[in-house]
Amino acid sequence: MNSAMPRYKLTIEYDGRPFAGWQRQADQPSVQAVLEHAAEKLNGAPVQVHGAGRTDSGVHATGQVAHIDLQKDLPADKAMDAINYHLKPNPVAVLKSEKVSDGFHARFSATERFYLYRISNRRPPLTLDAGFAWRVGPELDAEAMHAAAQALVGNHDFTTFRDSQCQADSPVRTLNAISVTRLGEEVHLRCRALSFLHRQVRSMVGSLVEVGRGKENTLWIGKILAAADRSACGPVAPPDGLHLTRVDY
Repeated sequence: MNSAMPRYKLTIEYDGRPFAGWQRQADQPSVQAVLEHAAEKLNGAPVQVHGAGRTDSGVHATGQVAHIDLQKDLPADKAMDAINYHLKPNPVAVLKSEKVSDGFHARFSATERFYLYRISNRRPPLTLDAGFAWRVGPELDAEAMHAAAQALVGNHDFTTFRDSQCQADSPVRTLNAISVTRLGEEVHLRCRALSFLHRQVRSMVGSLVEVGRGKENTLWIGKILAAADRSACGPVAPPDGLHLTRVDY
């Protein structure tokens, strides 16, 4: 890589609802495409945006990370402001811009990815949080969900929690941590790993809600994980509540 082209690490937040996901697509809007369009306006030439993770349609981010190479050597803050100017009116914002070495790669240099899933555990419909949390009416036992979720920690074959369209080479992943906590009428599920399978988090959440509602016992999660069978998975949670919150390097 020619060092004359500075590399910028961007920390990004977005509302995933208007997009068909992170990844650029020929016929549908994507977060990657609007960022590339904004960066090209600044750069005066096409820019490729490399993201840390490919979030699905409707999934949000408060801490997605990407990198770009620009022809212009701008101060990091000026690059951020210019990209944000050209991103309007899309619900995407660069929160932080840093110059990094040519060796940095948003995807391949990442060591851990963090997700939050928000469940609104209330009977009335959502107004302010519509699209950003999953409303589950029946009372959930967050402690039972947390206890059940611990069976998922570690290195496992996650076939049960893997979308049939998943393109990963292997269903084996290492889940570093998962927690379920109640905050008032919200239930938050947080998990972290080097990488996740397609729809893995939403699949785990949907199954854990079955435990929280009392439809299944706390040992059930371990049983369906061991089955390594997609048909054993509970209903998949909607994208609304899923947020990519942080990527570590």
